[in-house]
Amino acid sequence: MFQISQMALAACLALSALRADAFTASAPRLHHAASSAGQIAIPSHLAVPGAASSLLPSSPSPPSSSSSSRSTRLFSTTDNSSSSPSSSTLERLPNSSVRLTLRIPPASTSAAYAKTLAAIAKQLSIPGFRKGAKIPPAVIENAWSRNGGKNAIKTMAINELCSELIGPALKEEFDLEPIGQPALVTPADVLAEGMTPGEGEFEVVVQCDVWPDIRWKEMEGKEKPYAGLTGKYRRKPFDQARFDAALRDLAERYARLEPYDDGEVRPLAMGDACVVNMTGYLANPDGSKGEPLPDAASGDNVEVILGTGRYMEGLVEGLVGGTVGQVKTVSVRFPDALRNKELAGKQAVFDVEILSASRRILPELTDEFADQVRPGLTVETLKEELRKAVDSQDAQEYVPARNEALGKALAEVMEVEVPETLVTNQAREKYALMMTDMRDNGMADEEIKKLISPENFDKYKELSREGIVRDFKISMAVDEIARLEGISVPAYQIEEQIQALKDQARKEGQNPEEMGDEEAMRRKVESTLERRMVYDFLAENAQLEVEYAEEEKFDEALLEKLAQESLEREQQQQQLEQQPQEEEGESGKEDSAGVDIVAESATAVVEEVEPQEEPVSIAEETPVPSEESPASSKVIDASKYEGMTLEEKAFQILVDLDAVEIHNDPDE
Repeated sequence: MFQISQMALAACLALSALRADAFTASAPRLHHAASSAGQIAIPSHLAVPGAASSLLPSSPSPPSSSSSSRSTRLFSTTDNSSSSPSSSTLERLPNSSVRLTLRIPPASTSAAYAKTLAAIAKQLSIPGFRKGAKIPPAVIENAWSRNGGKNAIKTMAINELCSELIGPALKEEFDLEPIGQPALVTPADVLAEGMTPGEGEFEVVVQCDVWPDIRWKEMEGKEKPYAGLTGKYRRKPFDQARFDAALRDLAERYARLEPYDDGEVRPLAMGDACVVNMTGYLANPDGSKGEPLPDAASGDNVEVILGTGRYMEGLVEGLVGGTVGQVKTVSVRFPDALRNKELAGKQAVFDVEILSASRRILPELTDEFADQVRPGLTVETLKEELRKAVDSQDAQEYVPARNEALGKALAEVMEVEVPETLVTNQAREKYALMMTDMRDNGMADEEIKKLISPENFDKYKELSREGIVRDFKISMAVDEIARLEGISVPAYQIEEQIQALKDQARKEGQNPEEMGDEEAMRRKVESTLERRMVYDFLAENAQLEVEYAEEEKFDEALLEKLAQESLEREQQQQQLEQQPQEEEGESGKEDSAGVDIVAESATAVVEEVEPQEEPVSIAEETPVPSEESPASSKVIDASKYEGMTLEEKAFQILVDLDAVEIHNDPDE
C-alpha cells in the first residue's frame, strides 16, 4: 500500500474538504489536532461551518439570556499602547458564551490608526521619500490601498484595538477566561467603513466562549452534594478459590508440629513435615546420577513440608511414603526461572536421608486464632481483611468501571454550561484519533481521505456530543472537589512516577532526555495522580452497588454472520437489477417475484436476529436506509468484507446504515 508523509496527508485532508464559508479572516486555516506522532490532523473548518462574521455558531433556539452590564474605565494611556480609557458591557449568552461591547473613545482610535500607519510606513518604499522620512498619511493610505482597498488601514487598526482590549476586559474586569478566539459580530472591514479615527466614540461588539462555572445542586440532607454518591458497576466474581488458598496458607503459618511417637514407624504423607539431609547430582540422559551438584544445591538438616507447589518438581512426591532413617533417591527438575542459570530447567537426582518426621496440625479458625494473628482481630474481621487483600488485584482491574459509575453520579449533582468551542475541539481530536486508528489497522490513506468531510464530521460530532459534555463536566467537578477538599499529591509521589516513566523509556530503548518538556510531563503526572486520589475519596464516601458477573465476550461470529447476510441481500438485489428487461407484463411479474424474494429474505433475517440484543440496539440507535435511499442500490463486490479487521467491518456496517458517508475524492 502506498503511504504518503503525515504532513502531506494533513494538507490533502484539508484541501479535500475545503469549504469557503468555513473560514474567517482571522481563523487559522488548519488546526493541528494531532498531539502525538502519527496522529492525523483534522481541518479546523470541519468544526466551524459558520458565517464569515463570526467564528462561533449561534444557538438554534437560545433560551432567555441574562445580561450583566458594567461601565468601567480601562487602561491608562502609555507610550506602548494605542488605547486610552474605554468602557465595556457584557451580555451572557447560553452555553457559556458572552457578547462583549467595547466603546472606544476617539483618542484610542486615533492612536491605533497612527500606530498602524507607522508600522506600514516601515514596509513601504515610495518614490520621492527616502527611508525613514516622515510620509504624509494620505500618501501611505493611497499606496497601501492596493493591498486591501481604501479601508485596509482602518481594518488593521480595528484588529489592533481588539487584540489590546478584549482579553484584558474579559479577564480583569469580568473575571472570565476566554476559550478559543473571540469573533467580531460585525466584520472588521465592515466596521472600518463607519470609523473615522479621532472622531466620536467607536463601538465594537465581539462574541466569545468563556470558561464555565460549576453550580452544585442542593441535595436534601447533604452538606456536600458529591458525598454519598450512588450507582453501580459490573465486575467479575470474587475469586473464592484464591481466598480459600490464602486462608489455608495463613493457617499453615501457624501450624503446630507434633513429632511421631517414639518407635512409631509411619510413612510420610502430604501435610507432614520432615527434616532431611540432601546430596544432589546432575542426572545423566538415562536418569542415573552424574556429576555432583554444587554445595549450595545440597544441604543438611533441611526442613521439608510436604505440600504441592512448595519445592522443585518431584521432591515432595519422592518423599511421600518414606520413613525415618530411610534414604530415598528422588528425581527432580529445577525450575526454569531459577537464578542459577546453569541449573535452571536441568534434571537432577538427590539422595535424601529422612532424619525425623512430624505431624503438622493446623489451628481451627476461631477468634483465638485471629487474635494470635493480630491482637484485637476476630475471625470475621480477619476474613474481611483477607478478602480485601485477595481481591485487591482484581478490584484494581475494575477501577475504571468504578470511576465511570462515580462520574455518572457526579454529573447528576452539578450543572455546567459546556461551551461549543470545547465540544468542537474535543470532537475534532477524537475524530482524528479514529482516522489514525483506521490507518494503523491498514486502511489506505486515500480511503481515509474520502471519509474526511464536513458532513461526516458533523455526524460524528453529534454522536459524540453527549459523551464529550459528560466527560467535561466530570473533569471540572473532579478538579473542583480536589480544591474544596484540599486533595494534593505529595511531591515524592510525582518524582517516583516521573522516574518510573524514565525507566520505562530506557527499557524500550528510548532516551529519557528526549521525552519532551519535563515540566509539562510533571504537571500531567500530578493531574493524573490527583484525579485518582479524588476518585478514591469519592469511592470511600459513596454507596456503590457492585454487580458480580462473568465478562461478556464480543460475539465475533455474530458480526461475521451479519456481514455475510448483508452481502447476500445486496447480491440478490444486484441480480434483480441486472435481469434483462422484457415485455412490460412479464417484467412486472419478475419484479413482483423479486420483491417477494427480498421480502422473504429480510423477514427471515429479522426473525433470526431479533432475539439478539446487540444488533437490535444498533438498529435502534442508527437509522436504517429506506428503500428509496441511494444506499440500497449500491453494487457490492463479493469480497467486500474479506481481509477487514473487526474495527473495519464495524465501520463498514455503519457506512451501510448511513451513519457515516464515504465521499469521493473531489480531485478524481
